[in-house]
Amino acid sequence: MKKKLAVLSVLLAGTLWGCIGFFVRQYNAAGLDSMQTAALRITIAVVLFAVFVLIYKPKLFQIRLKDIWCFLGTGIVSVGIFTFCYFKSIELSSLSVAAVLLYTAPAFVMIFSLIFFKEKMTVMKGVSVVLAVLGCAMTTGVIGGDVNVTLAGFLFGLGSGVCYALYSIFSRFALNRGYEPFTITLYTFFFAAVFSIVACDVRPVIRVMTQDIGSFGFAILFALVSCVLPYTFYTLGLKHINSGTASIIATVEPVVATIIGAWIFAEPIGVPFGYIGVGLVFLSVVLINVKIPK
Repeated sequence: MKKKLAVLSVLLAGTLWGCIGFFVRQYNAAGLDSMQTAALRITIAVVLFAVFVLIYKPKLFQIRLKDIWCFLGTGIVSVGIFTFCYFKSIELSSLSVAAVLLYTAPAFVMIFSLIFFKEKMTVMKGVSVVLAVLGCAMTTGVIGGDVNVTLAGFLFGLGSGVCYALYSIFSRFALNRGYEPFTITLYTFFFAAVFSIVACDVRPVIRVMTQDIGSFGFAILFALVSCVLPYTFYTLGLKHINSGTASIIATVEPVVATIIGAWIFAEPIGVPFGYIGVGLVFLSVVLINVKIPK
């Protein structure tokens, strides 16, 4: 029963992450750029998450100064720069393309793990990398002749995948030092919030967020749906299923993003290469995480 609830929890997390593009589109229309939208999302999220941790277990606020580099990495690189790149990719391309490029992250995780943790390279991992690259080429139209993304959109999308992958690396260093997931998440968002506030003009953010009670409520909803709730659900799910299984379940995110892009914003995806490309990226994620019995 616990395992079924854990699967449902991770599935819900991936679904909520897939809704990010809807909010980003609204804030782009309101005049906020990618970094300003990121600052709004992350800053509200860290306040809400800090309140949660304060109520749940205050001792989780404690960290050692010598380990702060782990949280600077997860915060500035893996959330701050990642969020900017992902939102910029959404701004310059379609929700489906941005989401698929983001999910090249598992391939980068494999490469970084090989470098930093000496994990073995296998034939299956190599095949996964090839499939991920091929899938991206098909989805973005490089293969198939219908290019539906600019070079800048592609590079920002790929950058989001690299930064997202680095979260697994920095957070593993933190986990190996004895920190609990909620502590890592809290300080990740804290440093990400500081970075994003410094990196942009926050006056338009405050103006958009405080126009009326509806605008303020929408900002809170954005932080809850795209940050606080999915990270909480994902963390809870990891208590009863392994990270590989969780990452496979979470691939529902680009599926949801593609559906939202097509149904709400009428964003087309190439036929048939676009759909094949999406499938190849998903397949690469599965192959990286699934262990074949000997």
